[in-house]
This record gives sequence, C-alpha cells and structure tokens, in this order.
Amino acid sequence: MKDPGPSTRPTEGLVIPPGGGRTVRTAAQQVTFKVTGAHSTVASTFEVVVPPGFDVGAHTHSRSEELFYLLEGELDVLAFEPKVRTRDDWREWESPSGLRHIRATAGTMILVPPGCPHAFANPTGRPARMLFQASPPPDHERYFEELLELLAGGGIDPAAVEELRVRYDIEQLTPLRHSPPVQAPMADVGVTS
Repeated sequence: MKDPGPSTRPTEGLVIPPGGGRTVRTAAQQVTFKVTGAHSTVASTFEVVVPPGFDVGAHTHSRSEELFYLLEGELDVLAFEPKVRTRDDWREWESPSGLRHIRATAGTMILVPPGCPHAFANPTGRPARMLFQASPPPDHERYFEELLELLAGGGIDPAAVEELRVRYDIEQLTPLRHSPPVQAPMADVGVTS
C-alpha cells in the first residue's frame, strides 16, 4: 500500500472514554461506533450489545475481514465452512473436520477471513457485549446505520434485510432473527386475602 503522505496522515491519536462514541439502539441490537472510517483507514470498531434472542444469521463477506471479542455474556458462534449450507439453522452445521458451533464466553475472540461463513446468536436470558472490528472501513458503519433503521420499527422484514445485505457485501445464508424470550407473568407480591 502506498504511503498517503504527511498531508493526509492523522497527526493525533484518538482516545475514546468509557461510554464514548455514537450509540444507536433498537430492541434487536445496540451498536456504539467507536472508530470509523473518518479515524482509520484499516478498520471500523464497534461495541455491540446483543440482546437475548438475537441471531445475526449465518453469512459471508467476499472482501471484509472481521474480528469479534466477547467482553461479557455468552453467545453461540461459528466461523467455518460447513459440509452443507442449510438455509434454516446454522447451529446444525458441521465442518468437514467435525467442527460445530461453540458457546463463547467472555474473553473469546473470533477472527473471520473473507469468504468464511460465520454467525452469532444469544440463546441466553442476558445481554452479551462484544467488541467488533470490520476491515476495511466504512462499509460496515453504513450497513449498521441502515440495518438499525430497519430494526427500529420493532419487526424484521426479511426481504429488506436481505436486500440491504447484498448492497454491503454480505451473502445471507440463514435469516437474521430476533425472538426475545417470553417473560412469565409476574405474580402479585405482598397481597394477602
């Protein structure tokens, strides 16, 4: 890669305090933009809160490399080419060498090269939080902005999500889903007859 020269190179670093960055929230996901294409030519960095019941769906990118680092909580994850790409549930997939999805816990890191099918889902009753990098910027920034606009209405339009993903180098293999766990009705507390 050619050196951009002194006139276009940043002259100062970027320090983002705890809680800093622009945050976009929906019932299906919360994304905080930490480092964008305005700051880096290498990668965009996000903090993502994955609520219970969210499944990003298995997908691939032909050009992007991604890195996920689980900070809190648990997620089911995979990053491999399966023997067969079924369209329903990626958690049933198995690689030719016998790999299956795993339950990732805090401290787990996942590196996804271009072309590698990958997915994550939160099957637990608690939110999970992860640091996520996508390279090169800024495509994933734009994708997140548009995806979160689609999800803001509360429902998921599978055709709209698939069309959005096609525009941003995302081949959707299984559907994006959000099925929050059903809360049991609360019993009256402190009422006596």
